[in-house]
Amino acid sequence: MNILVINHYAGSDRMGMEYRPFYLGREWCQAGHKVTVVAGSWSHLRACQPAPSRDNDITEEEGVRFRWLRTNRYRGNGVGRVVSMTTFVTKLQCYAETIAAEEAPNVVICSSTYPLDIYPGQRIAKKARACLIFEVHDLWPLTPILLGGYSERHPYIRVLQHSEDYAYRTANKVVSILPNACEYMVQRGLCPSKFAHIPNGVPIAHMPAGNHQAVPEFVLQLMEGERRRGHFLVGFAGSLNFTSTDLATLLEAARLLSGAPVSFLIAGDGTDAGLLRQRASSYGLNNFHLLGYLPKASIPHFLSRVDALAVPLHSSPLYRFGISLNKLFDYMMAARPIIQASDCSNDLVSEANCGLSIAPNNAAAIADASRSATT
Repeated sequence: MNILVINHYAGSDRMGMEYRPFYLGREWCQAGHKVTVVAGSWSHLRACQPAPSRDNDITEEEGVRFRWLRTNRYRGNGVGRVVSMTTFVTKLQCYAETIAAEEAPNVVICSSTYPLDIYPGQRIAKKARACLIFEVHDLWPLTPILLGGYSERHPYIRVLQHSEDYAYRTANKVVSILPNACEYMVQRGLCPSKFAHIPNGVPIAHMPAGNHQAVPEFVLQLMEGERRRGHFLVGFAGSLNFTSTDLATLLEAARLLSGAPVSFLIAGDGTDAGLLRQRASSYGLNNFHLLGYLPKASIPHFLSRVDALAVPLHSSPLYRFGISLNKLFDYMMAARPIIQASDCSNDLVSEANCGLSIAPNNAAAIADASRSATT
């Protein structure tokens, strides 16, 4: 079977996030299918960007083919990102017949974070007489409305809403990583029999046996120094973005614990890394350390070297649909206790009995949980 996955931000273990299309594609390839991922050449999520010389250049990552559409560079969530989204979707529409003819897909999966790719995806599926699947990571435009502060009447939001509703009506199946999203989707026009929940996970079969790639030497030295101080180490690995993760509260918890034997090690990069570093510096803390980007292959080693792991989320009505965070499954694989601050409708930490679930946006609660984990 030929499977075509459309995901603007798709990456790989080598390139960095977003991983889901690559992980699923690798499994499908091993099952004997041909998998092609159509992606944009620039993504704010990747650590390593591809460099196609023209549209529709093909590269390969561990058997998964990538077809690249050239898009502009940008930073953050401003106009540059909107231009990149518009460019990707427009080019995908223009090349729809070419892609349908050359890839001859049996299945087309529209899997970008935003829903605009449903229009060219539907066109490709129609030309190829393929099954059309709409995969939902985050509920757009609800996410930018609730987390980004956009008005429902904003022209950009109206366009996104139209495309989301169109996807629910048009797709043969709708897959979501969010366990409790079906009711909302039905209100937007989805036939409930089309819905399927497929969460994120960890590709255990592809994880190196025994030793993972070691973290950089300066990180190991920092950890050893904190151990000599008798400190309990709380780790975090992920994108440094204040909108999606409550890093400000995590920093405030470190400030509350400045006299306690607890240190926070933050691995990752992102749009708010500079601001977080600036705030940490202004507090004069010696127990909150920003490590910068670490290669994906070294993350399991990093997670296994700390004593506990933090998942600080904002309080938001968006989370009534549930979560399926990649980092949560990586944390579980590391077999370290998890401190999860959230008000999500699903609570995997409590269900798996692998840590503490506390109220969100509460630095004192994170500090108390960190203290209790040391005993």
